[in-house]
Amino acid sequence: MGKRIIVTGGSGFLGSHLCEKLLDSGHEVLCVDNCFTGSKKNIHHLTENPGFEFIRHDITFPLYLEADEIYNLACPASPVHYQHDPVQTLKTCVHGAINMLGLAKRLNIKIFQASTSEVYGNPSFSPQNESYWGNVNPIGIRSCYDEGKRCAETLFHDYYRKHGLGIKIARIFNTYGERMAQNDGRVVSNFIIQALKNDPVTVYGDGSQTRSFCYVSDMINGFIKLMDSGESFTGPVNLGNPDETSILEIAQKIIQMTGSNSKIIFKDLPLDDPLQRKPDITLAENALGWQPKVKFEKGLEKTIEYFKRVIG
Repeated sequence: MGKRIIVTGGSGFLGSHLCEKLLDSGHEVLCVDNCFTGSKKNIHHLTENPGFEFIRHDITFPLYLEADEIYNLACPASPVHYQHDPVQTLKTCVHGAINMLGLAKRLNIKIFQASTSEVYGNPSFSPQNESYWGNVNPIGIRSCYDEGKRCAETLFHDYYRKHGLGIKIARIFNTYGERMAQNDGRVVSNFIIQALKNDPVTVYGDGSQTRSFCYVSDMINGFIKLMDSGESFTGPVNLGNPDETSILEIAQKIIQMTGSNSKIIFKDLPLDDPLQRKPDITLAENALGWQPKVKFEKGLEKTIEYFKRVIG
């Protein structure tokens, strides 16, 4: 029999894909979102499903629902959006975590936390594994998100130690795919839109900084494998693709794949922008039997086709 599952941030990029996957698996889904960065367009195709319900709500305020599991994905995740209102971002990370943990405690159910590779800050070594405590600026322009997510992890582990609550923490590395927002300033979506419009492709810094990109379907499978893992395994666990690519190489690849006439231009690197992002996924492989399957080029093909439809 299917479960009744709450997905906060359910109309966002990752959240909408998670809602879709859970519905396809026979579960009921309560999609909770205030639509600050999410969009009802992302979940429009789900609204006719009798097992789906959308609830407009900001999780910085308490939520009273009945459910069997909670996935807590609510929080703006791109610098453009989380820096727009840093205080609200921090509230979403911290007050939101407290409210959702309180709900999970009352219902005595498992709760999943969408944490981030940003808890590692600007790492002093690569790849990053879960034992690394990070190199984070606590007062920088990215701190509302980085430190907010670090605090949320602390809260989750305190509820686990104090109350025996079933927790699952995923540290999400860069993810891409259909339903990425056009205006969130992320590398893949920015480059694709600029290339499709034959606009200059904007690279920050000299482009030598690296990222590792995981296709969205692989990431969602990782979420579900983590949630379904044994009670003793709480995480945090890195979820991402360890194939590392420079930003300049990504720009060149997208221009080539789109057949664009765009030229690459260079701008100053934003403050505290990490120079490397590469996950060590040994723990995910061993504990969850998970590893990404979709090659970067294949995922890019699907993402490019999506943005062609979106921008006409």
